[in-house]
Amino acid sequence: MRLAAIDVGSNSLHMVIADVSADGRIEVVDRVKEMVRLGRSAFITGHLTPEAMNLATSTLTTFGRLARARHVERLRVVATSAVREARNGAAFVRRLRRQTGLPVRVISGAEEARLIYRAARYALGLDGGPYLLVDVGGGSVELVLVQDGRALWLRSLPLGAARLSEQFLLHDPPRPAEVRQLEKHLRRAMGDVLADARRAGVVRAIGTSGTVTTLVAMARAVRGEPIERLHGAVVRARDVTRVRRRVLAVGAVRRADLPGMDAKRVDLIPAAAILLDVIHRRTGAPELAACTWALREGLLLDLARPHIEPARSTARVRRGSVEALAQRFAGPNAHGRQVARLALALFDAAAVGLGLRPSAAELLEYAALLHDVGHVVDRGRHHRHSCYVVRNAELLGFDPVEVEIIAQTVRGHRKQAPRPTDPELRALPAAARRSVRGLAALLRIADALDRSRFGVVKRLEAVLRPARLVVTVDPGEENADLELWAAERRVDLLARLLDRPVVFRAGSVRATRRAAQA
Repeated sequence: MRLAAIDVGSNSLHMVIADVSADGRIEVVDRVKEMVRLGRSAFITGHLTPEAMNLATSTLTTFGRLARARHVERLRVVATSAVREARNGAAFVRRLRRQTGLPVRVISGAEEARLIYRAARYALGLDGGPYLLVDVGGGSVELVLVQDGRALWLRSLPLGAARLSEQFLLHDPPRPAEVRQLEKHLRRAMGDVLADARRAGVVRAIGTSGTVTTLVAMARAVRGEPIERLHGAVVRARDVTRVRRRVLAVGAVRRADLPGMDAKRVDLIPAAAILLDVIHRRTGAPELAACTWALREGLLLDLARPHIEPARSTARVRRGSVEALAQRFAGPNAHGRQVARLALALFDAAAVGLGLRPSAAELLEYAALLHDVGHVVDRGRHHRHSCYVVRNAELLGFDPVEVEIIAQTVRGHRKQAPRPTDPELRALPAAARRSVRGLAALLRIADALDRSRFGVVKRLEAVLRPARLVVTVDPGEENADLELWAAERRVDLLARLLDRPVVFRAGSVRATRRAAQA
């Protein structure tokens, strides 16, 4: 079933199109956004301008055409703060329905917060906590306190970046007196809510809007970290304060050149940075994470009922995201599942010798499931194409470093093994570099042990001894000569990392265990 959701926001119009499978998996197939600034001056005058309404109508008409071209079966369109508050908002909605033929409806701030929470819950799991979800729109801010995946309360406040900019920041760069007035207003408007979040012991703020994602990108850029993938990216509260100082110190022209800046949000970032800084200071949240799923994805989830589970653990979010990507590119993926099984058996024996944490087993399994997705592009260089697919897919529930570990492990499963001098490997933290090399070493052998792709190896046992790693493969009634030959050709990296030889044997695993015990 193909669904679409459109958010007629105060700053921009967004549409997301996705397929929902019979087992409830969501696969986004298209996204489109147009900045229309419906809220420009509307929060001061109380009226949407003719220019903004004309542009929004034209944009929504185009979105409708795209939905039809994409064969969308069900679609939902909602309008938020700017339209909700404008005195000519109701007339504008009637015009949109008449001229576009789309079922536009205005939603309340509480409903907006609920949909944002639902999207973040699906995309991140939100186990543990408590977390404070923060969605900074043009006209309003939605705040949701979440503990163990459950929303304790939801709030919608008229404190959006466009509204605050027009009301308080009248000069560029803002004058100190304007900044003080805005901070005073925020403390007064959010004081009780943020105090409640502080008492709850919020461990992380999670931003679900484009404006917050831009701030996260800027904070990462200041630290010299990559900004290509932001879903799940985490920065410290003091990094947000540092970004605030940078954006308030310069005018729009120089601000546009700051690393990580989205040029379309140059005028909104000062107010948003002050807002996020106040939230961090008043709640004590030590860090901020980005979530790229928000209102429109929440709409999709509502549309997808009853196929989609209302709540999922983080572990299920991650696994479901990987399984969906593997299914898309590798179908039933029998080879990937066999390689994953063999790789995990090797991990159990070699992890300590490789200096790998137990949690790395999950990333190894996912790398095994995804290592051949690049076959659809080119068989000869599929390891590189698989790396690209993993790196650029919308894998939910992972932070950017985890995605990069999986991607580089996938790339290293054949041909050239990961080397310490590789620029992309050197860009990772030391622990992540160690994980990539260790996991790639295991994946290379596990992939070789299914060389025929017939699942010849029925059982595998690996024993790490002081002088060597002994790997016994049990092919049952079949012949494993091809698999053993292939594995021996890929053993160099693992032997080097373990500083001992790796020896392969064919035989009964049960017999080997008895001999080892004797």
